[in-house]
Amino acid sequence: MKIKVDELVCEANAVCTGLAPEVFELDDDDQLHVVLPEPPAEMLARVRHAVRSCPKAALSLEDE
Repeated sequence: MKIKVDELVCEANAVCTGLAPEVFELDDDDQLHVVLPEPPAEMLARVRHAVRSCPKAALSLEDE
């Protein structure tokens, strides 16, 4: 799985960073960065929850 961010839609609400801080990070300019774009299997449940919880639906998961 690979995480994608639609930067035009993301409003930096930081829901994802609260749910999976090892994977998502906001910088000082409120730009979202995916620190682990291909998270390990043991983190996928939390990543999926973070993706589903995005208030703007700016995150998605893609199979590779």
